Amino acid sequence: MENRTYTADAAPGDTVTVAGWVHEIRDLGGIAFLILRDTTGKIQVKFEKDEMDDNLVETGLNVQRESVISVTGDVEEEPRAPTGVEVTPESVDVISEADPELPLDPSGKVDAELPTRLDNRTLDLRKDEVKAIFEIRAEVLRSVREAFRDLNCTEINTPKIVATGTEGGTELFPITYFGQEAFMNQSPQLFKQLMVGSGLERVFEIGPIFRAEEHNTPRHLNEATSIDFESAFYDHTEAMDACEHVVQSAYEGVAENCQDELEALGLEDEFAAPEGDFPRLTYEEALDKINATGELDEPLVWGDDLSTEAEHVLGQEVGEHYFITDWPSEIKPFYIKDHDDDEEVSTGFDMMHPSMELVSGGQREHRFDHLVEGFEQQGLDPEAFEYYTKMFKYGMPPHAGWGLGGERLIMTMLGLENIREAVLFPRDRQRLSP
Repeated sequence: MENRTYTADAAPGDTVTVAGWVHEIRDLGGIAFLILRDTTGKIQVKFEKDEMDDNLVETGLNVQRESVISVTGDVEEEPRAPTGVEVTPESVDVISEADPELPLDPSGKVDAELPTRLDNRTLDLRKDEVKAIFEIRAEVLRSVREAFRDLNCTEINTPKIVATGTEGGTELFPITYFGQEAFMNQSPQLFKQLMVGSGLERVFEIGPIFRAEEHNTPRHLNEATSIDFESAFYDHTEAMDACEHVVQSAYEGVAENCQDELEALGLEDEFAAPEGDFPRLTYEEALDKINATGELDEPLVWGDDLSTEAEHVLGQEVGEHYFITDWPSEIKPFYIKDHDDDEEVSTGFDMMHPSMELVSGGQREHRFDHLVEGFEQQGLDPEAFEYYTKMFKYGMPPHAGWGLGGERLIMTMLGLENIREAVLFPRDRQRLSP
């Protein structure tokens, strides 16, 4: 809109045209106020009924909440106004009238359940605290990209329609691809490994992944954002160093650039970037810590995966971001390399927030014969993955990497109760629209 002024830029003495949504109308008799909201904030519009044209007053005070309007007028200082200034209107133009029956209240005075909010996401994001989540999400992705550039990574984009799943035939969404069976990709894992054998060597990707898990929990999605890293000539310890750098950079970016958003969420006093090195516990040490609490019904033994309850118990003991290293080979994917001196122990690692897993990674098996053996041990057909395995015949360097759940990072960073709050339009077992 030509000559439009954002509400945050309106200063006493200016003549402005502001445009946005009708947030609230307060009629006090001889005087009334309309609060107009745009992406930068809110501004008060004052109607002195006896001193203004009746049509102007009627237009301004009869418009429905959440209608889109523009107001032209003079800006004056007014300490009692919400932002210290107000506009005396010369004209009010109703651009788009809203239905008086709103499915939720963007002012936040009346709470709405999460399903109602997700059904009406456009209205939901008109609330400052909800909008703040996605401004912070955008800053996280910006900061993450900068951190990857610090590590001299090249950003790549890998296919999301594939002939085989990363982990084999489980948790896959099948689709019909010109008469052939295909799948939505679970992970860029195999493709990013192929790239570290190319001239790129060190890569990252931020993109969607699809998993047909039947979980219906506050921390699972069927379409999620994965933040992936892979580097040639890295081992698992160097990959963990890179992971720390990226996660800390995300927090630091938010702390530096999102103070208004943190304030909208009530987090301005408690938000802090993690400092120092993340503790690194071996899998065996993690089991010992969990079992020592006596909080599980049955003690964990070597080869057990960590349940949600076990993760919570360990998180309470450690109390900060941390790594679990040296997982049993039998419960890690075929592409994770085992330690040279002990084939029962892998180089796989997970990076944990006290409340849940955020990252899975490790050093990869770069030797062709060992890779094929790994397929066979996990009951997978190496021939189905020939596009991947054959490249390991042509000089594949040692390499390591990881995948970080983008929504889980936002969820844990902001203390959200449900991962769906960190996604604009989440996809789960019940939700395919909007």
